[in-house]
Amino acid sequence: MFWADSAIEDFITKRKGTIDSKESIVIRDEKTASGRIHVGAMRGVMIHGILSRVLAEKGIQNTYLYEINDLDAFDAIPDYLDKEKYKDELGKPLYTLPAPEGEGNYAQYFGNEFARVIEASGFHPQFYYSSDEYKAGKYNEVIRIALEKAEVIRKIYKEVSGGEKEEGWLPIMVLCEGCGKIATTRATSFDGEEVTYVCDQEGSGASGCGFEGRNSPFDGNAKLLWKVDWAAKFKVFEVDIEGEGKDLFTKGGARDVADRISKEVFEYEPPFDVRYEHLLIGNRKMSTSKGTGASAAGVASLIPPKIFKLALLGRNIKRAVNFDPEGDTIPILYDQYDSLAEKYIAGIEDDGTRVFALIHKEGEIKARFLPRFSQVVFLVQMPHMNIEEEVSHIKGAPLTDEDKEELEERITYARQWIEKYAPERYVFELQVDALPEVAKNFSSKQKEALQRALEEIKKMKELDGQE
Repeated sequence: MFWADSAIEDFITKRKGTIDSKESIVIRDEKTASGRIHVGAMRGVMIHGILSRVLAEKGIQNTYLYEINDLDAFDAIPDYLDKEKYKDELGKPLYTLPAPEGEGNYAQYFGNEFARVIEASGFHPQFYYSSDEYKAGKYNEVIRIALEKAEVIRKIYKEVSGGEKEEGWLPIMVLCEGCGKIATTRATSFDGEEVTYVCDQEGSGASGCGFEGRNSPFDGNAKLLWKVDWAAKFKVFEVDIEGEGKDLFTKGGARDVADRISKEVFEYEPPFDVRYEHLLIGNRKMSTSKGTGASAAGVASLIPPKIFKLALLGRNIKRAVNFDPEGDTIPILYDQYDSLAEKYIAGIEDDGTRVFALIHKEGEIKARFLPRFSQVVFLVQMPHMNIEEEVSHIKGAPLTDEDKEELEERITYARQWIEKYAPERYVFELQVDALPEVAKNFSSKQKEALQRALEEIKKMKELDGQE
């Protein structure tokens, strides 16, 4: 059974009769907008999106929430940004930073870019920014509970992950009224309404300013520490399904801590868990804040949505996917797509054709001729050729309107790939006006071989690329 179908069957079994009692099942995912968001984040987006679709296929009403986290501290300046402009912003909440250009703030600049990629890929969650929810008071109740039960949270940290917290520790970061940083404050007490704090910590590349003060931790003045914050989100949004990548589900890791806090502090049953491996670039995990890895926007512009989705969903989600646009990844993905299309049109039912159905919109799948992507890459570099005629020869019949539409799409993406990422072996240039320098050094036998090849070509009544 395909992993998404299996996961939803498990979810329904565990929830038994409680699904019908809820107006809408809530699926949630998030990403911190600490910079240009890398393509690896799209695996979580698509996994949760496909789970939402499978629920809908079963007639189960559901809501897919996607959080752009903009309340975390700015912890590193990506290489593509002006270090002078942002060096004094380290340690501050992302939503308070200026955008690299244009209107809005830093988190909106990168968060909105990522949201556009998600939408263009065929997924339409309800987007929200975490700072808006904190400021609106949506977290006030869980903040109070977390501060009042700080000792319970300390105990959970120690038992689950071995983390020791000092006596009087509070699981919150207060926004410093002196310097505006959130990563450098230390809360020392809570009287039920206000938190006493001092800005004297080192964090996210920043140093505290030494300010001491008291302030309400509610309505956006403070943020729960992230594992507590994660558990709080389960309760605040009444989340039913939420998965995570490998770095978060290791034994004693963040998910284990969050689940315990959810149950024992917030008295909320943790969401159904779907665990998945990462998407890698060149076998390396990507980082948004450090700016490593291909951006989601860059890769999404490189391949059409159906191929993008196949790259992220086409194999077991518990296996890592290595996506390298500079290697053979894209031609291989197209070949995989073509093979699945052939099986799907033939009526074969298996996990592969189930994936094929799910990476398309309803009614989008139509029988059409699919020229190999590597062939199209070759043809677009032959300016003297009529590509449509050549592909018609390959097909052995005139192209239909659907065939032409598919060909035009592949021509567009082949040209982009050649220009930006294709390995040298895929790229060539016809020497039309002059012989290349190397030809001057041909041996007599090489010249003879070329002459004989030319004589054979001249004998052909029709010139055919394949022949």
